[in-house]
Order: sequence, then C-alpha cells, then structure tokens
Amino acid sequence: MPKFPSATNSVSPSRNHPHAEVIAAHVRRRISRRLIPYLMFIYLLAYLDRANLGIAKLQMQKDLVFTDAVIGFGAGVYFFGFVLLSIPGSLIVERWSARKWIAGIMISWGVVAVMMGFIGAPLMGSFSPKWQFYVLRFLLGVAEAGFFPGVIVYFSHWYRLEDRARALAFFVVTQPIAVATGIPLSRWVLENIHWLAWSGWRWIFILEGIPPILFGFITLLYLVDRPQEAKWLPDHEKRWLIGELKSEERQKTAARRVSMLDAFRHPQTFLLLIVSFLIITGNQALIFFLPSITESKTSLPVAIRTLGAALPYAFSAAGILLNGFWVHRTGALRWHTAVPVLATGISLSLAILAGDRAWLVIGLFCLAGFTSQAYMPAFWAMPSALLGKSAAATAVGLIALGNLGGFAGPAIFGYLRTSTGNYQIGLSFLAGCMLVAGLLASMIRIPNNPQPEPMQ
Repeated sequence: MPKFPSATNSVSPSRNHPHAEVIAAHVRRRISRRLIPYLMFIYLLAYLDRANLGIAKLQMQKDLVFTDAVIGFGAGVYFFGFVLLSIPGSLIVERWSARKWIAGIMISWGVVAVMMGFIGAPLMGSFSPKWQFYVLRFLLGVAEAGFFPGVIVYFSHWYRLEDRARALAFFVVTQPIAVATGIPLSRWVLENIHWLAWSGWRWIFILEGIPPILFGFITLLYLVDRPQEAKWLPDHEKRWLIGELKSEERQKTAARRVSMLDAFRHPQTFLLLIVSFLIITGNQALIFFLPSITESKTSLPVAIRTLGAALPYAFSAAGILLNGFWVHRTGALRWHTAVPVLATGISLSLAILAGDRAWLVIGLFCLAGFTSQAYMPAFWAMPSALLGKSAAATAVGLIALGNLGGFAGPAIFGYLRTSTGNYQIGLSFLAGCMLVAGLLASMIRIPNNPQPEPMQ
C-alpha cells in the first residue's frame, strides 16, 4: 500500500512524490463515484425539460395553431432567460453555496416545466397561448440559468486541471443521452398518455417536470460545497486535494488571473464566447428541428423516423467520451475543440448534398451527432485553465452568454423553414456556423502552466 502524507502535513506532496499518481487516482475515483452519477442524473432532468419541446410540438402545433416560426422563437427565447443569471450563477457557486443554488434551481425549473403543460388552459388566464408559451419558455431559461455554468465552476472545486476534462466528459455526455432517451420516452408519452382527455403533449411537460422538484430537496441533503466539508473523503485524501487545488490557484494569482476584472481583460475569454455562440446556434437548432426533419422523410416507417431523430445523440455520447478521454492524455484543449466542430460542419454540408436519399441523410446526421458535442469536455476545461477563482467563474458566466445562440439558431432556422418551405437553407446556415466556429477555435491559445510547487 502507498504511504500517504502524514496527518501532521497539510501541504500537497510533490508531483515527483513516488506515490503521487496513486494518491491522485484514489481521490479522483472517490470523488467521481460520489458526484458524477448524481450530477449526470439531475442534468438529464434539466435537459429533458429543455429539449422535450422537439417532440411535444408534433401535437402542440396543431392544437394551439403554432407555426414553425412561433415554435422556433419560443424554443430560442429560453436562452434569453438563460443568459440573465449565467454570470451571477457562476459567482454564487464560487462565493456562496453550490448545493443550495442547484437545489433552488431544480425546484424552480420543475415548477415552470409543469406549467408548460397548461398552456391554453383556463388556469393560465386570458393571455393568448402564443404569449403564454413565450413567457414560460423565458422563465424556464431563467430558472435553469445558473445550473450548467455553476456545475462547471463546482468541478474546479473538486478536480485538478489535468483531471477536469475527463470529469466534464462524463457530465456533459448527459446532453446526448437525455436527447437519445428523451425522444423515444417523450414520443411514447405523446402517443399513449391522454389522461383526463388531455393531449399527450401536455403530459410530456407535466410528467417530466415533477422529478426535478423532488430531487431539488434531495440535492440539499446529498451534495457538499467543497472538499473541506466532505465527510465521505478520508482526511489524508482531503488534505492532498486541497493542497493541489491551492497550488494551482497560487500560480494564477501570481499571473494576475484571479479577479473578476481579469476575465474581462483576457482576450481569449471573448474568443471563447464567440465560438460558444456559433456552436450553440448550430446545435440547438438541430436539437429542436431534427425530429421534424426526420419526420419529413415519409418514405421511412414511423419507428425508423423516431430512431433517426434519437440515434445521432447516441453517437454524440460516444464522441464526447472518446474526446474527453483523449484530451486527458494529450492535454491539447484547442485541437480537441476545433477538430470536432469542423467535422460537424462538413457532415451537415454533406447531408444537404445527399438530398432525398433518406438513409444516407440519417447516416450523415449520425456522423454529425458523433462530433457535434464532442468539443465540450475540452472547451469547458479552458476557462479554469486560463483563469482562477472569481476570474474563472466570471469567464464561465461570460462564455455562457453564448447560449444566446440557442435563441438565434432555432429562431433563424424556423424562419428559414417557414419562408422557404424546406430545410436545406436552414441546414446550410447551421453548417456555416459550425465551420466558422471550428476555424476560430483553432486560434485559441492556452498558456503553459508551470507544475505545482513541490513540498518543502
């Protein structure tokens, strides 16, 4: 057995310590077993409530007489609400309590998600269904705003820089898993649940909105804010981790990269913001309209069309994990961001050229799915690689403003679909966003960080 640091030594051992990697592996496994499955599950709940509109709209549009432009605007207005609390949410996790913040967010978004099931019902008052839809989507964005950036900051309290991308891979892989499992689940509810003579789309929102409320209260009991408070982490591992994280912060403090203003002074922050905006513009439009695109392939059976809408996100899960583990080995954050995004743009371009060859189009969407979200572990490890403390939290919040692309993408795509009557021009727009984002990502520069100081 390795000899751990003594109880009297509260300083992190050197990276040259003979058992340093063994200690690191012990700590990483223990933290990951405790935090990652739970954070993945609650993120899955969040993403279901965000993305289930893509299925609900198949009935909702007819019942409420909504055009694709209305659905696209409503899908996108979520992100206006989302950006309002991105920076405050990140700073709250850094300076106050991740546990309390995440719990409050979950309860709030669950309540709003349930209310989506009552659009157009007398309970919602005299506002037109369209404006009820817009307001609730905006409020859902406000309710969920601090969750994702908050978790990114939360990970920096538990993982060293070299471990962060791999941990983030497990967390963000929840996005495609939520879509891949949520599409068939929501489709089943749509077609089979009609309790109280209500349409299935209403029950999608109600049934998928209740679990976050329940798990919001469980979160208060399960999560802890920092390693110092973790009773499940042995003292010697706790001291080792705290020492490692403090060593990283000392380097960033010396480089003047820790205050809120440092995030605004750093040009890479704004390059990351632009890249994020373009990627999210493409990805969110695809998430909301892929079920409609596959539904238009009427030469295929319904089961194949449903599978075609879900399968690309199963490939996305594989892409995220592969790229996350690969970047853990290479440390090349820039290229593990740029290359998958460029590949996605190329796949979408080929899908346009494939025309009416339905099977080929679905295959290319699967290829695009494999790369479309693979950038995330490397990309979201960059803010804490560039900056520390409040600067990193502020940068995460600033970069999260790129979620406005979640408004732009569906709204522009919906407009192009309504005005042209086909999906080709919209897909061309999405492919262009991805190609430009990939080129810009290749220009990001991450400074070389010195190794943590050895134990004296």
